[in-house]
Amino acid sequence: MTVHVVKSGESIWSIAQSYQVPLSSIIEANQLNQNETIIPGLALYIPNNGLPIRSQIVSLGDTISNLAKKFQTSINLILMANPGINPYQLRIGQKVNIPSPLKLVMETLGFIVPYSPKSFLPVLNQIASNLTYLSIVSYSLTYEGYAYILLDDTDLITESRRLNVVPLLMIRNFVNDEFSPDLIGRVLENPRYRQNLINSLMSFILQKGYGGVSIDFEFIPPPRRLDFNLFLSELKGALGSLILHVNVHAKTEDIPTNRIIGAYDYEAIGRAADIVAVMTIDYGYPTGPPNPVSPLWWMEQVIRYATSLINPQKLQIALPLYGYDWRLSDNKTSAHSLLGAQNLSIATGSVINYNPQAATPSFTYWHGAEEHMVWFDDIRSFQEKYKLIDQYGLLGTTYWQLSLAFPQNWFFMDQNFLITQ
Repeated sequence: MTVHVVKSGESIWSIAQSYQVPLSSIIEANQLNQNETIIPGLALYIPNNGLPIRSQIVSLGDTISNLAKKFQTSINLILMANPGINPYQLRIGQKVNIPSPLKLVMETLGFIVPYSPKSFLPVLNQIASNLTYLSIVSYSLTYEGYAYILLDDTDLITESRRLNVVPLLMIRNFVNDEFSPDLIGRVLENPRYRQNLINSLMSFILQKGYGGVSIDFEFIPPPRRLDFNLFLSELKGALGSLILHVNVHAKTEDIPTNRIIGAYDYEAIGRAADIVAVMTIDYGYPTGPPNPVSPLWWMEQVIRYATSLINPQKLQIALPLYGYDWRLSDNKTSAHSLLGAQNLSIATGSVINYNPQAATPSFTYWHGAEEHMVWFDDIRSFQEKYKLIDQYGLLGTTYWQLSLAFPQNWFFMDQNFLITQ
């Protein structure tokens, strides 16, 4: 596989010629218009027969030779993939790219808010081989702890089962389309309400044929930290062999009094849950200053902290299928799918810049007299973030959310990973 970054004067046709691949394969993988002018800085995924690139952090005793043997590849291919590397002096902590026929194996989860389930079914059919779990975002709860359904989930459960993707019931502490600290706080602090929630969740799960539950309780009041731990332990006891998937806000240290991250006791959650998904998204957030949504350096800091407390093989990181568009005069923010952000840069003729430390592209454009800045991910940034999963031995990743188009990712996954199903 190859990622090509467009240079000034290049066309889709000239790029296809240089890689000796059909023009149609580049257009399809990147959802381009054959006649449109592509812009400098645009990252294109070039489907070809190249080897997947694995990535390792050098540890004590590693040599180029034993890495080549471990990944069933050659020393020369490793040296070519790491320009400037000294094969006789690998440093502990150094990152090495390894072309290898052994694909990274991982478990993935995609979220879907089923506003229009039937329109999503064709998408699910196209990407099902890239998913282990489908988390269906359809449930909230009452102040007495009773789970209730917000959006119809029936067709998605049936279709995901048919496609060998495990459906998970996702519940959020949502009131009037917002996360409610008061709602989840009242339920967690009351043993009877906690039991109501467990009983009602189990009733829905068994009645509808879910494979487990995905918990997304956000802004939990910090005093409810121990109650949340207890709830998860009790819920896992009720679930038995069914999956308990828990989403937690990203952090690089424990601040028990913080209103956003304080209630998440990573170590206790890791003991109770089958899978912990750390939400490594929204570093750059709506109405805040323009920033990358998921900068690589920050994600790695979060992973290092999380893996110090949770078994890496229980951990997923989050990848965003969206980018943010800030109006610079007041930071008013809108969102685009990653394909939408790419198309906006092309439509406005905006050159894309790439921040290697964040592994994230951005561009600016004018809408009338208003200047905008867009931070989004592309296939080269996803490529670098997937390497973190390999480097730290993580279980895999989640995607928010699947209705947002990013075709390059699914082509990339088909050629580079083995997804557990």
